[in-house]
Amino acid sequence: MSPSEGPIAILVVDDEESILSALTKFLTVKGYDVSTAASGEEALDVLRRLKIAGLVLDVRMPGLSGIDLVPKVLEIEPNAASLTLTAVNDATTASLCMQRGAMEYLTKPIDLEELHKAIQRALKRRDALMESDELNQWLKDEVAVRTAELRRERANLQRISVATLEVLVNALEAKDPYSRGHSARIADLSAMVAAEMNLEDEDVESVRTAGRLHDIGKIGIREEVLVKQGPLTDAEYEHVKQHVVVGSQILAPLTHLREVIHYVRSHHERWDGRGYPDGLKGEEIPIGARILAAVEVYDALTTSRPYQEKMSSEFAVERMRDLTGAGIATDVFDALEAVVNRRQTLVFLDDTAQGDTE
Repeated sequence: MSPSEGPIAILVVDDEESILSALTKFLTVKGYDVSTAASGEEALDVLRRLKIAGLVLDVRMPGLSGIDLVPKVLEIEPNAASLTLTAVNDATTASLCMQRGAMEYLTKPIDLEELHKAIQRALKRRDALMESDELNQWLKDEVAVRTAELRRERANLQRISVATLEVLVNALEAKDPYSRGHSARIADLSAMVAAEMNLEDEDVESVRTAGRLHDIGKIGIREEVLVKQGPLTDAEYEHVKQHVVVGSQILAPLTHLREVIHYVRSHHERWDGRGYPDGLKGEEIPIGARILAAVEVYDALTTSRPYQEKMSSEFAVERMRDLTGAGIATDVFDALEAVVNRRQTLVFLDDTAQGDTE
């Protein structure tokens, strides 16, 4: 017992005054800070007021017995070292006390030196259990910290991997002035459509990521085909169609992008089953791919091409209406139309506000 820590607090519980007095004197001489209680109920009151390390309690007391007192003690002070005193012929009761959380028991009449040794053993066991609990808590805290760090590291790696691939897409699009900014536009509008369809936030972000990376597979397309100004031959078109397969293969090692990979592979499937590469039909097509397919059509109609003038948003939406139920899912078209109309309203309001300030 270290002087800086002070004496260890012991509570003696017995309904016999003579035993309480004798044990108090002996344990005080041994350097303990002794409190007493004449009943189980009084003992609980003491435990609620004082920090007690160990208890010496009689099993047979009027009212709350030692058997019932031990678990109640542990509810208040989970680390208390309880030592019970019992008659020679009452081993069953002592065993019950041990089952309920007591650490030691002695039979009457009590040898005081043996009592002191039993208290020391119980307190050592208490210290060991407390150290074990502290170690377990430390391990839990360390695991929690390391898990959080690993999650952050994984998230950073995921962001880096997507950002790196996005740089490749941007470099690819820079070769063709008509494609510049295409993936960014697809990503933003697709995410708005996904949100309009009330997809979960995580799914909306998967759609956005798929929009940014949906043309990554064009890295595998011959440059003369990729930038060709005019209609493609049948052979060239078949070659271009491979970009969805190539894209999914490029992304395959990034297992955290599982849904994104499905969307990239299937963004040229059609609602009527006449798309590629797998000829998926209807709801066989992942929802993110259905959204990307519709937004790709809208972007193609509203962006200048060597072979066509760009359409207004309103006209493009009307043209796309004819494709619903065939190339485009109806619910996706409805969400796209709502988003486009809302964007047009915001542009109109912004133009009006600027006119008012001129």
